[in-house]
Formats: sequence, C-alpha cells, structure tokens
Amino acid sequence: MRIKIHCQNRVGILRDILELLVDYGINVARGEVGGEQGNAIYLHCPNLINLQFQALRAKFEAITGVFGVKRVGLMPSERRHLELNALLGALEFPVLSVDMGGSIVAANRAAAGLLGVRVDEVPGIALSRYVEDFDLPELVRANRSRINGLRVKVCGDVFLADIAPLQSEHDDSEAMAGAVLTLHRADRVGERIYQVRKQELRGFDSIFQSSKVMAAVVREARRMAPLDAPLLIEGETGTGKELLARACHLASPRGQSPFMALNCAGLPESMAETELFGYGPGAFEGARAEGKLGLLELTAGGTLFLDGVGEMSPRLQAKLLRFLQDGCFRRVGSDEEVYLDVRVTCATQVDLSELCARGEFREDLYHRLNVLSLHIPPLRECLDGLQPLAEHFLDRASRQIGCSLPGLAPAALEKLARYHWPGNVRQLENVLFQAVSLCDGALVKPEHIRLPGYGAAQPLGDFSLEGGLDAIVGRFEKAVLERLHGEFPSSRLLGKRLGVSHTTIANKLREHGVGKE
Repeated sequence: MRIKIHCQNRVGILRDILELLVDYGINVARGEVGGEQGNAIYLHCPNLINLQFQALRAKFEAITGVFGVKRVGLMPSERRHLELNALLGALEFPVLSVDMGGSIVAANRAAAGLLGVRVDEVPGIALSRYVEDFDLPELVRANRSRINGLRVKVCGDVFLADIAPLQSEHDDSEAMAGAVLTLHRADRVGERIYQVRKQELRGFDSIFQSSKVMAAVVREARRMAPLDAPLLIEGETGTGKELLARACHLASPRGQSPFMALNCAGLPESMAETELFGYGPGAFEGARAEGKLGLLELTAGGTLFLDGVGEMSPRLQAKLLRFLQDGCFRRVGSDEEVYLDVRVTCATQVDLSELCARGEFREDLYHRLNVLSLHIPPLRECLDGLQPLAEHFLDRASRQIGCSLPGLAPAALEKLARYHWPGNVRQLENVLFQAVSLCDGALVKPEHIRLPGYGAAQPLGDFSLEGGLDAIVGRFEKAVLERLHGEFPSSRLLGKRLGVSHTTIANKLREHGVGKE
C-alpha cells in the first residue's frame, strides 16, 4: 500500500511517523518527500493492509504536525516515470539518454526499434556499437552546451541529432551526467518543414482564370501536373510562375511531400551551390562543424523549384545535369554520393534555347529540363479578363486594409486596359492596393491609379529624319527593337510579338546591336 501523509515540514516528524510503523511491525520499502513546499511524505509499505491502515489513521493524525493521511495509487517518482515513458513512447522519433561513459541509460520505443532490441534491453548498451565515428561524451565535454542538427550515422542511416547535455548546477565537466540524444531522419526534415509551411501553398483553384488564354494554360498544367518529369515554365516577371509550379506540385502524386524553391538569380555561385547541394562537415572556413543539408535533401520525395534557371553558373549547370541523369550528387566538400528522388521544376524569363545558341546555357541540360513546358502569357495578352481580375484584387486589398469594398470606375478600367504592364499581374495587384488606400469614397477613379511611365513608346518626333529612307527606317527599326526588347527579352518572344520568325528577329538584333552588353 502507498500512503500520503500531509504534514508540517518540521525536524523529527518523519522519525515520529516511522516509530509508529515500527511499533506495528510495518516495513517501509520506499519513502519520498513531496508537495510544493515539502509538506507531504509518501511511504510505500508492501505489507500494510487496509484494516491496519484504518486503525493507524487516527494515530498518524495524533502526531504533532500531521494534518491528514490517505491512500494513493502511485509514489511521485513512479508517476513521473510512467508519464515520461508515456510521453517518450508517443514520440515517433528516437530519443536516448546516454551517460558520460557512452552507455545508453534509457530509450523510447522508437529508439529501441532503431537499435533492434526491446526497451528493457537498452540500459547498458554501448552507443558506439550503433553509431559510427561518434564520441558523444567527448563532444559533450568539449561543447558543454546544446548542439542542434549534428549529422550522425546510426545503424547505417543518416540522422540529424539534437544533443542536450545533462549537467548539474556546477559548471565543471565532472558534474555532467550525460546527454539526451534526439534523432531526426535527414530525409524527412524537409517534409516536416513543408508540413509547417503547407498552409501557405495554393493550388489551381487560387489561380485567377478570367482570361481565356490563362484558362487554357491552367488546363495544360492540370494535364502535366501528375506526370513525374521535369517541367519548364516560361513567362515574364510577375506572371505567377512559382504559383503555377506550386499548383502543379499539389496536384501531383508528390503533393504531400516537400516543395522547396531557390532563386538562382538572387545568389552568388558559391552560396547557390551550398544552398542547393549542402556541404559536408568543415567543408570551408566558417562552415558549420556538422555540415548543412541542401534544398535537394530537404526536398526528398517532393518537388524542387528553380526560379531564374537561366542565371545558373556553368558549374551549377553541370552538377544539376548530373543529378537529373543519375539521381545523385555530392555535397560541397564531401566525397559521399547522395541519391534522392526529387522532381525538378524550373522557371525562366529568358529563352533558354537562345542562351544555348549563344553558348551561355548547356544544351544537354536544356533538353533535360524541357521535357514538359508551359508558357504563361503576359497580362497585356489577357486583357479580356482584366475587369474580373481587377475586381478580385480590389476585394483582396479592401480586406487587407480593413475598409469597405470600392467599385471600379469605367474610366479607371479604361486606364488599366491602355497600360502595357511590364510587371504583369503582380504589378496590377500592387497598383490596385495603392488605389484602394488612396480612395476615400465608394469608387476607384483614374486619379487613384498611379502607373509608372517607364517603357512607354516614344513619339515619332524623337527620331531624326536625316538621310535616306533606308537610314530613317533603320533607325526607327532599331528604336522599336530597343523599346520592345526589355519586355520581350528573347528572339522567340519578340518575334511572336511582332509577327515574324525568331530567326528574323535574331538577325535584326544582331544587325542593330540590340541586347548586347
């Protein structure tokens, strides 16, 4: 029987209680002091029966400082032990407690399953039997603080280990009792990150399809989404390439796996390489001692989105090509081959075939990436759906600002329709957000819509009419190409805009020196 004695915290009270039990021949197997202020004594008396307890209750309460006695189901330490085991057992990842001799003291079911033993067989097992090149006691003594994300190999599998030292109040290493080791599978870290961020991801239903041209693109994308092959998405800035890539991912069999994105144009080569492929322990000066996972490993089983792939350096192009061919790569500063199953989706604002023709992009990589392709049209080619799209953004802006929904004046809509939209849908959304913030009535008017004038066509009066017709036409032709080349940065896109072949445009660009640095 286990009993709890609620009592005063005074010197000698435990002796008085134990003397009473001795008088009755009751053996005490275990005792604990508990309560918030040490005002409770717990006793485990195996041979105490209920009849004796009823007889002793009044005698216990007669002791000076004893306020009450009752039976309990568990000692405090037993309750903590059971609760801790229940909590650890509910964890799906392995947790081990290791002493400073390198022996495992305790482990949860997941850890025991990983080691291939029963939970009750774990205590006393040497950690070195299962973990390669890893001296935990020495690591704890050297760091004397928590370590997160250390790469270790346990039973041949790669894990990221979080190490929490068990240290007393004293600050010397001899006072350390060991450490708690929490293991996370390296190939599932990306999945955990993705599940946290998943609420941010949106599917095809969130892509506004008021334009017939855009609706056709979405129909094509829906057919391509389930196919497990590289996808290349072309389109100008602000057209929603990443949004479409996310929608394709969510509609694919990989939709429950990670989706990771990297902007190739926004990082220097060395940083882009480590971000994409990761690096091994101590790969370079300033690197983390435990190394770092790259986006490829974090995306295991999912989709990797590479934005601005045309800006990739030749070195990165070669490493990406090898991964697409063999499904493996090497981290920076490491000779270990890493094999992964990842679908690669890319986006570009430039014509990759033209870059290949100029020797600025690997042709073999281009053909690997261009298995499936989608072209998102610019906003100026989707003006048949401008009004519903504008009203959609007005509604979104009014919700974000917290004001009533304004209408759109016909003159304001006409102003929007006449603009050339170099920033496409993203620019339209920003312009209308500003318009709602400026509108103090129930109607967005033309004066509320502020459009930058860069990229607008120049009047004919700016051109010199000196020389013959060929010279005048040549200057005008060059001006037209210079004017449109910023919006249509490839010969293919520019040729489509002007209604001629991309070969003709390429020759004209070369003839007039347009597009050269």
